[in-house]
Amino acid sequence: MELITTYICKKFDIGVHDNMFGGTLMSLIDDAAASYSAQLCDTPRMVTIKFDELVFKKPVKVGNILKIYGKVQKFGSTSLELYMEVRKHNVYTGEQEIVTHTNVKFVRIDEEGNPIPISERVKQRYNERIKKFGKGLLTIDEKGIESENPSLN
Repeated sequence: MELITTYICKKFDIGVHDNMFGGTLMSLIDDAAASYSAQLCDTPRMVTIKFDELVFKKPVKVGNILKIYGKVQKFGSTSLELYMEVRKHNVYTGEQEIVTHTNVKFVRIDEEGNPIPISERVKQRYNERIKKFGKGLLTIDEKGIESENPSLN
């Protein structure tokens, strides 16, 4: 799985029981999954069409750091199904606990909102990156991008 984003729970994310709102957490998953699918498929035109069941296994409190991970379950002709997992990260121990997980399905669309194919090149490139780098998103090494901070190169 790939780390897609990190989020820190804030006071305005909290409901009456001092836990993060489930809808807020679902929105974070959808946002992370949408950006992941758009990057993988080289298009901003990816729309959510299905969320599987979400079971909230652990509460999230103010100050908790969440890490959202994802991986491709499968490519369809016009769709992409992702497995998404949210974990609480303990900064003192490095341990992580699964808060929730689900599958999310996206469809690539045209300007009119009609489904269009995801290219075979995209699917092939994803498989090649998984084999070479263990992840599907572009890497600094793959693109030959150098940091503005020379100590990071």
